[in-house]
Amino acid sequence: MNLVTATAAWLTNPAQWAGQAGIPNRLLEHVLIASISLAIALLLALPAGLAIGHTGRGAAGAAGFANVGRSLPSLAVIAIAIPVTVLIDPVLGGATLPTMVAMVVLAVPPILVNACTGIAEVDRDLVEAGRGMGMRERQILARIEMPVALPVVLGGIRSAAVQVVATATLGAIFGSGGLGRFLVDGIAQNDDGQVFGGVVLVAALAIATEVGVGLLQRLARTPGLRDTGNEPAQGIAPGPPVLGV
Repeated sequence: MNLVTATAAWLTNPAQWAGQAGIPNRLLEHVLIASISLAIALLLALPAGLAIGHTGRGAAGAAGFANVGRSLPSLAVIAIAIPVTVLIDPVLGGATLPTMVAMVVLAVPPILVNACTGIAEVDRDLVEAGRGMGMRERQILARIEMPVALPVVLGGIRSAAVQVVATATLGAIFGSGGLGRFLVDGIAQNDDGQVFGGVVLVAALAIATEVGVGLLQRLARTPGLRDTGNEPAQGIAPGPPVLGV
């Protein structure tokens, strides 16, 4: 049986679509791990990026922090986090929580950098016009800068989301749930169909995430800027590594 046939046979086997170790449950686990990690990263990075972009203070520090975050291998972060997370929760702390910690570390840099870049690149004439109308700084940020910079901000979120979806598979090495279990278990059982079936599922979820957030990013463009060439550049978020460490 060749690889394509083995993968197709595994994916179409009804037994793989039922039970706790079935595809739907593993997919739900993966989505939950990725979604919670991304939500935490947004809470940490988005307000900071917006504030830095608006005020211009701390930009160098944010860039340095982002570079450090990008340089940390996710697999190493998971391993380092385990001794701490097991103290918080002996059950989840051995695999799921450290995986989420690593995914937050992975997601923060593109969100932070794109939020800062998007706000900073908004036309200063628009900002000064808002100040001239008596708008407060928070109003300028919310009513002028954020609508214009939203596509760039969403670009960082899109990059972070795809990276998290792809890289969360690494948690399975330490016993976490999610689609990575198919890769780890397939290798242990010498089951090529399961290994590559898991790869197909992870790739499909990553592509769906890319397309979904990309569509949201296009819809978020301010109508008046879509065809004028005045939209800010799309930030400097890195491309997502597939199953990277």
